[in-house]
Amino acid sequence: MNPLAAALVEIWPYALAFALAAAMPRKRRGLERFALGLVAVLGVAFLRGLWPAAGAASEPGQEWPQLLNVIVFVPILGAVAVLFLPRQAPKILRRFSMAVMAIDFIASLFLLRTPMTVGWHYQYIAEWMPSFGIRYHVALDGLSLWLVLLSTLSSPLALYVSFGSIQRRTKELCFSFLLLHGAMLGAFVSLDLFLFYLFWELMLVPMILIIGVWGGNEKIKAAYKFFLYTMAGSMLMLAAILYMVWSFKQLEGYYSFDYLAVRRLVLPETAAWLCFAGFATAFLIKVPMWPFHTWLPDAHVQAPTGGSVILAAVLLKLGTYGYLRFCMGMFEGPAWQAGATLAWVALLGGVVYGALCAWRQADIKRLVAYSSVAHLGFVMLGLFSATQAGIEGSVLQMVNHGVSTGALFVLVGVIYDRRHTRLASEYGGLAKVMPIYAAMFVLFTMSSIGVPGTNGFVGEFKIIMGTIVSQPLGRWATSQAAVAAFGVILAAVYMLSVVQKVFFGPLDNPKNKGLHDLNPRETIALAPLAVLVFLIGWFPNLLIDRMHDSVTSAVGHYVEGRMAYQEHKGQPEALLRPRDNGPTETGYPEAPNQEPKQPSDEAEPSVAARTVDAQ
Repeated sequence: MNPLAAALVEIWPYALAFALAAAMPRKRRGLERFALGLVAVLGVAFLRGLWPAAGAASEPGQEWPQLLNVIVFVPILGAVAVLFLPRQAPKILRRFSMAVMAIDFIASLFLLRTPMTVGWHYQYIAEWMPSFGIRYHVALDGLSLWLVLLSTLSSPLALYVSFGSIQRRTKELCFSFLLLHGAMLGAFVSLDLFLFYLFWELMLVPMILIIGVWGGNEKIKAAYKFFLYTMAGSMLMLAAILYMVWSFKQLEGYYSFDYLAVRRLVLPETAAWLCFAGFATAFLIKVPMWPFHTWLPDAHVQAPTGGSVILAAVLLKLGTYGYLRFCMGMFEGPAWQAGATLAWVALLGGVVYGALCAWRQADIKRLVAYSSVAHLGFVMLGLFSATQAGIEGSVLQMVNHGVSTGALFVLVGVIYDRRHTRLASEYGGLAKVMPIYAAMFVLFTMSSIGVPGTNGFVGEFKIIMGTIVSQPLGRWATSQAAVAAFGVILAAVYMLSVVQKVFFGPLDNPKNKGLHDLNPRETIALAPLAVLVFLIGWFPNLLIDRMHDSVTSAVGHYVEGRMAYQEHKGQPEALLRPRDNGPTETGYPEAPNQEPKQPSDEAEPSVAARTVDAQ
């Protein structure tokens, strides 16, 4: 094939996608058409870049160790730079903030160049406070990859939407979003417990500002409630961290806050349960799970649209990710024993109770908020199952929930900006005057309830299949899978009920007859999320393949840690499990004045063969 023909073959999918997307909206401005065409081109590039044949044909790119530093600190430095920009120039503030977010998103796409094999990628380590065993240690694996990308996509969309409805205190708004964005990314990639806790607490400040400054009538109450719940859990987690670091010092003779070091600890039974409870409480509050869920509906309802999008799409995922990474990665024994009980809490207090509460809500935004409680109950069920399919489904469903629920909050904000009411009874027949808006709402509703062909179906299906075969859930596994399937039906009931009330039937309310359809800002914000609904729904393995090896390693470590806990049960002293020197221990904090060990590719020995004396 000659070079010209080869170039045409390479370009035609992008040209066709651009032309079709740009031709879809009638009576729209050129900027909106161009933006939709660009979204379609990026969707095709994403699909082709992750397609297995494409990955097999090319060599993995070299990992640049500074990439995660760029992704984390570009928005944080951007937030600092915003403080030096003039308050009287809101256009400059908005354009600068969006440029920082865009640079961060583009930088995060380079993470896709590397296959997520077992072990840590883009790892960067620097000594920070060596006398206390604190290091700046960041790295990525298949469990955190998609959550980082979800963050870098959702945050600019949330900020862009906010500029349409918030016209005051633009400087503070840009600062809060950029700082929150950097803190969330830092928490996802931190492998030092002190660093993780620092980013975890840093997220509180901008989120409280977003709710408390730009929120609704009861914004102060909602902000205080969010702060108190989160801080209470954080204090328990901090106490557990300090005890684990002290225990490691007693055994090894030096301090270390590093995750790779402290996860070797096998604590006495009482201490293990108390530390597990400290971490689990902090993460279950953030998810949130019943009975810690009451802060979420208030925070969602009072937060501005952009704040609700960030809260649903990213912030809640730090609770689910934290439980997977730290509770299941460091307290395998208690997590295994508590799994079946917590699964019932997630199902009855999350999936079922959340769905029933959502069904009875008159406020559409509060309905979507309670739907988050139900959907994240599914995510936690998959984690409690501790199976390959269950955990893969949970990670995938974290992304799916961020896409569908984030979009629903944008759509609720659209009609609130026009009518300043979120009561479903105030609407009816909107499909007649806002057809594009109605189509988008129905699309994301189908995604939310898990209709086959959309992204939500794959995640829920894998979670239910993983639950059925779960060993930690024991004899309750089949019953819990049945309740989860019933929860899918409940989701369809409350979501389709609100669709019927709002969009169909007669257009009785005269205030609704003059409503205009989606504007360019709203269309541009929703378009990439709509593309992801179908990309993930039709090609889920593009995401699952990247997390598969990391999930396999996590499940193996979880089972092995549980066996070590069982062998040590009843012993009064803590001990350290032997190191395997495999790829998951790359970057281990060695004792002072000791050379680091090179990772080995040999198979990990069994727990029985690696039992060590407590001394």
